[in-house]
Amino acid sequence: MKKLVSAGVAALLCCTAGVAQAEVKIGMITTLSGGGSTLGIDVRDGFELALKQAGASDVKLLVEDDARKPDVAKKLADKFIQKDKVDILTGIIWSNLAMAVVPAATRKGTLYISPNAGPSALAGKACHENYFNVAWQNDNLHEAMGSHANKADYKKTFILAPNYPAGTDALKGFKRMYKGELAGELFTKLGQDDYAAEIAQIRASGADSVFFFLPGGMGIAFMKQYAQSGVDVPVMGPAFSFSQDILPAIGDAALGVANSSQWGKDIESEVNAKFVKGFKEAYGRLPSLYASQGYDAANLILSAMEKADVSDKDDFRAALKEADFASVRGDFKFGNNNHPIQDIYVREVVKEDGQITNKIVGVAIKGHQDAYASKCRMK
Repeated sequence: MKKLVSAGVAALLCCTAGVAQAEVKIGMITTLSGGGSTLGIDVRDGFELALKQAGASDVKLLVEDDARKPDVAKKLADKFIQKDKVDILTGIIWSNLAMAVVPAATRKGTLYISPNAGPSALAGKACHENYFNVAWQNDNLHEAMGSHANKADYKKTFILAPNYPAGTDALKGFKRMYKGELAGELFTKLGQDDYAAEIAQIRASGADSVFFFLPGGMGIAFMKQYAQSGVDVPVMGPAFSFSQDILPAIGDAALGVANSSQWGKDIESEVNAKFVKGFKEAYGRLPSLYASQGYDAANLILSAMEKADVSDKDDFRAALKEADFASVRGDFKFGNNNHPIQDIYVREVVKEDGQITNKIVGVAIKGHQDAYASKCRMK
């Protein structure tokens, strides 16, 4: 598997502020090929954009493709730690890959900064001082949609998600907040592309709404088939199922759908405007949620580098914990388990200037902390 070094990062001029230190090596393991590759590409591109904008010549970013396979991700992590001697690992999209990599890596003393996957196991009893999640804990956006379903007065929701750690967390999160009755609950196959049987069950269930978590190509396939089926029960989901990277492929079938996110391109702040503008100029497309998470992950690391040398793990961890950076999502801080405490918004899929995108229409939950933090031994 070919190793990629981020183009142009090493050649950039270094900013003069901050702590003088040796080059920081970051190993990014993410999905760049096959199903779900748009997610990893956006995380990588958002991360690289932050480094470029900061002129971070004291950062060496090594990027590898995990092909969405746990065994490949584990081998890459071992190579990054043992051969490349990286200081920090990042980039994993899928929770089953995170569980194959993160516990072992953090026990060995390597810092892991998650720009996406946030399995519940790593937020509770198995939390670790070397693990920080910049995105969310897996349940969070689904909890927000459970709250939204209550406000929308849905009484009988059908729920489905893939059968892997993030999928089980998703449905647990939705049910934690939802007060109505379930018309049905299904776990589908990870990577599935035919949902005829599931849609038939929805049709027969008497549901007044559908909540689904199907990221990447799975969501594209489901929404297209759902629209073609003629079932007129309204759908909702987390941002993963309606992220900017897949909306063009879903098309008009997504219009009007409510989804939850901790970020939107229309959040009014100087840093978010800089991110959205810079991303469009650099890559010729609108950024997605995943791109925003990659961008924030890089800026978190850069903020810690301003205060501490990565060779001093205690000081560097403390600097990470402070989260002294301007997040594109607005207010951001870490809880005791190194997961975000943040607002989660409700967005609606709309068409702007002929382009399908998301627009924030409200706040689902303010200052939300995950349900597992109380089980974490850290303070």
